[in-house]
Amino acid sequence: MGALICHPATFFGALMLAISSIGFFPMVVIANPGAITRHYTFDIRVQNVTRLCHTKSIVTVNGKFPGPPIYAREGDRVVIKVVNHVQNNVSIHWHGIRQLQSQWADGPAYVTQCPIQTGQSYVYNFTLVGQRGTLLWHAHFSWLRATLYGPIIILPKPNVSYPFGKPYKEIPILFGEWWNTDTEAIINQALQTGGGPNVSDAYTMNGLPGPLYNCSEKETFKLKVKTRKTYLFRLINAALNDELFFSIANHSLTIVEADALYVKPFNINILVLAPGQTTNVLLKTKPHHPNARFLMAARPYFTGMGSIDNTTTAGILEYLTPSSNTNFLQSHHPLIKPTLPAINDTSYVANFSSKFRSLANAQYPVRVPKNVDKSFFFTVGLGSNPCPKNQTCQGPNGTKFSASVNNISFTLPNTAILQSYLFKKSNGVYTTDFPSTPLIKFNYTGTPPNNTMVMNGTKVVVLPFNTSVEVILQGTSILGVESHPLHLHGYNFFVVGQGFGNFDPKKDPDKYNLVDPVERNTVGVPSGGWVAIRFFADNPGVWFMHCHFEVHLSWGLKMVWIVLDGKLPNQKLPPPPADLPKC
Repeated sequence: MGALICHPATFFGALMLAISSIGFFPMVVIANPGAITRHYTFDIRVQNVTRLCHTKSIVTVNGKFPGPPIYAREGDRVVIKVVNHVQNNVSIHWHGIRQLQSQWADGPAYVTQCPIQTGQSYVYNFTLVGQRGTLLWHAHFSWLRATLYGPIIILPKPNVSYPFGKPYKEIPILFGEWWNTDTEAIINQALQTGGGPNVSDAYTMNGLPGPLYNCSEKETFKLKVKTRKTYLFRLINAALNDELFFSIANHSLTIVEADALYVKPFNINILVLAPGQTTNVLLKTKPHHPNARFLMAARPYFTGMGSIDNTTTAGILEYLTPSSNTNFLQSHHPLIKPTLPAINDTSYVANFSSKFRSLANAQYPVRVPKNVDKSFFFTVGLGSNPCPKNQTCQGPNGTKFSASVNNISFTLPNTAILQSYLFKKSNGVYTTDFPSTPLIKFNYTGTPPNNTMVMNGTKVVVLPFNTSVEVILQGTSILGVESHPLHLHGYNFFVVGQGFGNFDPKKDPDKYNLVDPVERNTVGVPSGGWVAIRFFADNPGVWFMHCHFEVHLSWGLKMVWIVLDGKLPNQKLPPPPADLPKC
């Protein structure tokens, strides 16, 4: 059966067609009753793209920026053939997909697979189990996800409704970052010099910077809406290094889903999205034409000490006005701008994050571990590595910037850890002595220690199957406090607690929410604070956990869990596919 290559006229037009016409999908194969397989082909190709009056060659999927959508229903099987036509190695991660019995399809290079080399291909094959909502796919090799990203839209099963009223239309909004120069050259230079990388030149909304940038008036996402309608926005933060505030002037939003899991609805005027996080929101348009246009704006939240792209991407919300038998826009109407928080408004972010609650009802129950088999305390933050001899480095006090978990800066091996684990060839690839608590205790959010040096290694944690796990993720003040969006592959986890300062093991657990905690795959460790997560280790395999700021990932803020097989056949790691890339 042939595969479908998506060549929509525009990214937005294709996705609108797909999700407004629920019954239309790409090539459908009925493997057996009740199972539908959706085929895609992702051709990785170089494409010239112009933004901010700068034209450059970028790596794309099927020539599109952002890339094409993956859309399916809960329970569907998705098969994507990725063909690499560029000089870069590449791998694709299906961010937030549980990958139950499909561990070889998770995607992070040198963790679950070797990258796909030039001229080679790999077929990602997975089934969508127990998930519905919005996720994203992106490259998981170096900084290629700057341009290699797109939405994953998972609709409910047939004849299953949303737990809220059916929206009139569904609109994807993807936030990204744009550099006028080559991002691979930027991170390579930063790693060589030890300093921070050059920040982006703009943020983007559906690939477009918007009217607040020079030479960008025509590169603006414009959304045309009708009065008295409910629109569902599928919001995705695909930016590399920045959390973002987002607001629509003079409009309130109702949050109904986070990371492809429904939440108790709540209203908000300004929301916050960390890189890798997704949120579905409802917008109820005004009952009468407002005689105005409204800016949809996003700009960064940041508390660190480094440089930041402190600019604003924007789109325009326009109301259609009936005139005879046609609709037209009142482009002369005034443009109203929203008010966004200060760039370092940590209190707003914390208050916003605390509002999320799972539905926790009979149809969507909460399975949070009430008792914990294994507890971990992980410090996350920045540090430094010594500057090599006969080299001048641009990091703190002449060192190289680094980042770590429990002061271990993770070094990727030159072969995939999952393969090494399966074939019992871990010697020289990784060790199983990742520390469960910091090796050196200090005042994590107080005056930083004089010694900021990290240790380097490829260390993992091994968990027996179905272990109930609690992890305290503690931010540190070493080289400044800032938020860290931590993403766990292969799992959702429950956010049972969060706070500022140092975690107190005697007092803070008493304040945990074990009734309806939000379930996510990416959580922001508060700036100068901590977050507590719990999950059952019920998905055997090798699973990456890392900061979703790409610069921190490059500096080593990452670690790996190995979850052992269970006793039943569906609790064991399946054999690798025949076309698994080789290193």
